[in-house]
Amino acid sequence: MAQSHSSSINYFGSANKVVYEGKDSTNPLAFKYYNPQEVIGGKTMKEHLRFSIAYWHTFTADGTDVFGAATMQRPWDHYKGMDLAKMRVEAAFEMFEKLDAPFFAFHDRDIAPEGSTLKETNQNLDMIVGMIKDYMRNSGVKLLWNTANMFTNPRFVHGAATSCNADVFAYAAAQVKKGLETAKELGAENYVFWGGREGYETLLNTDLKFELDNLARFMHMAVDYAKEIGYTGQFLIEPKPKEPTTHQYDTDAATTIAFLKQYGLDNHFKLNLEANHATLAGHTFEHELRMARVHGLLGSVDANQGHPLLGWDTDEFPTDLYSTTLAMYEILQNGGLGSGGLNFDAKVRRSSFEPDDLIYAHIAGMDAFARGLKVAHKLIEDRVFEDVIQHRYRSFTEGIGLEIIEGRANFHTLEQYALNHKSIKNESGRQEKLKAILNQYILEV
Repeated sequence: MAQSHSSSINYFGSANKVVYEGKDSTNPLAFKYYNPQEVIGGKTMKEHLRFSIAYWHTFTADGTDVFGAATMQRPWDHYKGMDLAKMRVEAAFEMFEKLDAPFFAFHDRDIAPEGSTLKETNQNLDMIVGMIKDYMRNSGVKLLWNTANMFTNPRFVHGAATSCNADVFAYAAAQVKKGLETAKELGAENYVFWGGREGYETLLNTDLKFELDNLARFMHMAVDYAKEIGYTGQFLIEPKPKEPTTHQYDTDAATTIAFLKQYGLDNHFKLNLEANHATLAGHTFEHELRMARVHGLLGSVDANQGHPLLGWDTDEFPTDLYSTTLAMYEILQNGGLGSGGLNFDAKVRRSSFEPDDLIYAHIAGMDAFARGLKVAHKLIEDRVFEDVIQHRYRSFTEGIGLEIIEGRANFHTLEQYALNHKSIKNESGRQEKLKAILNQYILEV
């Protein structure tokens, strides 16, 4: 890929374009398992995985946490305001080129600073969007999705679409309106709604039903405006159980699906699922993916992982091969992610502060999902779990089980069957055996 603007700054100096060298390579700046052109199940790895780089963690995060100041060393950080925004665009597309990343994603406030008024803010956005559009045209990189940051500014202290203040609702609508216009201009394949502060701290001052109704009204307005301007990208909603509010309304996949169905939005939205949000909700990542998949609502993935000993959203880069394998198993069973992708909503650790650490981290994540893809494909090809599941539920393929499935049974006939059936015999679920087989595939495929 060629950059659309020449820059005197080499933002990632020691890293050349990262290429596949195979599992025996000792080069830390090479892919060991991600071979973009390798064909698996009729599609290349690049087509299967649709990797995306998250603008916020990669180009705007500075390492600040609640206990300490910024640590990240970034060549662009001595700039300010709009000059900083422009330098970040240059750095971003240099990194996309080095990693051969096909997609990226951003919040509106990631790419351009807020002005003193909404009008000035939109003018800032227009300038940077124009610059990004130029880079996209010349590089071939696409926008996986964009979204609106409606949680950082103090105006959103009580939420955005669920705020108790109608003025805030109106401002949020204006911000998403601009976001949808940006999505259309840049050809975003999806538009994401993340809950931000859509939730509550205490029920003592909250009209929960009113807030949910307003959230649905807001979503329907977005659907209507997308139709009005001819934006045809997929709408995605991203579940999260907590942070920053005590209780987020889009707690997990099941809760979010229920919300979409309750308010007639399930034909317009799919789910963007994040691994760390799944574990915060007390679920495995594969549980959330399966729940969305069986409802036909699996849309895209935020690829990361949480720390098992910490109870907050740590957004680590995904390196757990069990998780990436089982995630890719669900994605392959879903027939892929369609217009979605694997977006690295992940950040380097605060002590990994040099620019090249960003490259190392993305290589680790891309290799982990590439390995997971190969193992998952082999598991499906060999029907390792499918045959076990089919055998386990075989009692519903004949006799009384088939009568239940076909709707020919009722409580009367089932009671009579139970009275006449002398004994019930269950079989072992063989969980440990299956885990051992999974280990074998991960280690040997």
